[in-house]
Amino acid sequence: MQTVSLKKEAAMDTKTAEQRSLDYRNAMSQLAGAVNIVTTDGPAGRAGFAATAVCSVSDSPPTLLVCLNRNSSAHKFVVGNGVVCINTLAADQEQLSGLFGGKTPMDARFEAGEWTTQETGSPLLHGALVSFDCRIRTIHDGGTHDILICEVLDTIIRDGEEALIYFKRAYRHL
Repeated sequence: MQTVSLKKEAAMDTKTAEQRSLDYRNAMSQLAGAVNIVTTDGPAGRAGFAATAVCSVSDSPPTLLVCLNRNSSAHKFVVGNGVVCINTLAADQEQLSGLFGGKTPMDARFEAGEWTTQETGSPLLHGALVSFDCRIRTIHDGGTHDILICEVLDTIIRDGEEALIYFKRAYRHL
């Protein structure tokens, strides 16, 4: 294990919270991530958002985590419905990510793409590489974000397509 010298440690202490936050965002841009559209529908209404903060937790039971900003326009719908569908985008679905990641009105987001539903009623994107239909089991505090622990009820897989990823603040195909 490498130790930090006292000089380096002192230099770290002089950074402001804003500088540390900027450094963190710049560092995170170096991590490639699959691009997902997370959708929900139910009594609270229909909504969706783009996310790269999606991660496997366990295969027994199948569980994913999703991080959702509490200031997101989709937050109240997702929490209110308690269900999501995590749609991992194919390379040819980049435009959808832009719609769901921006300030596009909720209804207009769903006008693009073809949608169906599974058990939870959350919109499942036709043509996604994979879709995970999930029930939210727990929600944890993650600072500005909520960490949603999602039990996967069904998985729909589409073979043979290239993935859309986000790396160094740009879309890439894999």
